[in-house]
Amino acid sequence: MKTGVILYVTGAGEIENSVDILKAVGGLSIKADRVETVLGSSACFDVMDAWWRLTVKGMKKVECMFAEVTANRELRLTGRTLRLCG
Repeated sequence: MKTGVILYVTGAGEIENSVDILKAVGGLSIKADRVETVLGSSACFDVMDAWWRLTVKGMKKVECMFAEVTANRELRLTGRTLRLCG
């Protein structure tokens, strides 16, 4: 079964342009076939949009993980996970 993860990032609003989110996500230990990132400060791309993208790509199990930007401008998983489907 293909697994997708939606990574919901909080605290990125003020430093969004100075942090390479894609590179930071690559440094996390997320075991998934596909990862979609949603920034809490984004008004045009939200969890529903990411969920739709993952299901269209064939992901049967979709989880939403929460991460926050630390003072060192790195991502840290908070440990909260929501299972959305599958």
